[in-house]
Amino acid sequence: MSQPLIMSCWVGRGGFAGSVARYGLSLASQRAGMTWPLGTLGANVLGCLAIGLVAGLSDRGGLPPAARLALATGFCGGFTTMSSLIYEAAAMARGGGVWQAAGYLAGTLALSAAGFASGLVMVRALARLGGGAWN
Repeated sequence: MSQPLIMSCWVGRGGFAGSVARYGLSLASQRAGMTWPLGTLGANVLGCLAIGLVAGLSDRGGLPPAARLALATGFCGGFTTMSSLIYEAAAMARGGGVWQAAGYLAGTLALSAAGFASGLVMVRALARLGGGAWN
């Protein structure tokens, strides 16, 4: 099998897992009776946390290329839901909730950026605790 095909399979595996995890988060949010799209918000924030962890590990040489592709491109790509975010914000705005939609967009952006930064900080802290194995 060629290297691009093998790497594509890793992306596909990660994407499948991320998509299934996203669907599970959506179902959990619906079962909890939430009317606000917290499943989408949660997926975006958790996905940014996850990709921050992946970026931090990759920067320190802690992830082989196949794992990085499976986790960042595959899992996080299948798990995060920017298109759903835009659709839901547009629905809020069309329904008269322009400020609610703006808050949803701004909150998602801010919390997702914080999630990414938290992932990087976690990797740095773990590297310090582990005796600098990734330094």
